[in-house]
Amino acid sequence: MEIRASTVLPARREPIELVTADGLTLVGELALPADRPPAATLVCLHPLPTHGGMMDSHVLKKAANRLPALADLAVLRFNTRGTTSDRGTSQGAFGNGEDERLDVAAALEYAEFHDLPRAWLVGWSFGTELALKWGRDPLVEGAILLSPPLHRATDADLDGWAEFGRPLTALVPEFDDYLRPAEARERFARVPQAEVVGVDGAKHLWVGEPYVRIVLNEIVRRVNPAAHPLPTEIPES
Repeated sequence: MEIRASTVLPARREPIELVTADGLTLVGELALPADRPPAATLVCLHPLPTHGGMMDSHVLKKAANRLPALADLAVLRFNTRGTTSDRGTSQGAFGNGEDERLDVAAALEYAEFHDLPRAWLVGWSFGTELALKWGRDPLVEGAILLSPPLHRATDADLDGWAEFGRPLTALVPEFDDYLRPAEARERFARVPQAEVVGVDGAKHLWVGEPYVRIVLNEIVRRVNPAAHPLPTEIPES
């Protein structure tokens, strides 16, 4: 059976709540491999909520739908403060990327408290800004950035990540609306351990199953290389 955009593979999926240091409750979901412990954990940071970004933004939801089964990964998704999805609405109000530092911390604390192994941040657009600004936590093994605009994240944040020393991969669409591969390579040159991967033909929103497959494969290549490349078909059940 071919894996399609709508494919949902078996996993243990449970609604979760995160509590921030300023007392807000954030709604989310944790997806785990169905019958074995995870090899690593993706902590997903979604696109800009004022422009429709949420935990169900399609690449992140497809990661949760597929990667527990195909790559033994735990996938933790949540709505940042004031954000709504089918899971519900997180308390609080949009903080323009500043107050959300407490949301990132709450997600990492959840992962640590629940013994989720080898946490990697996966940020998309606005979520990449949160990863760069607030993700330099000892628990974090690395970060993968999808369509980083580098608007809120400054050169000082890039320098901070360089000092942090953990792996950093930026997947940059050829036709991105904000930052394209050539400029991205210049900006990320401040981070010696950063890798910029230009994706031919892609746009900021990664629309289309071929681009989703590229993103998920690049994530798995770095987080659990034993599961790379991902299959495009699975046996009929």
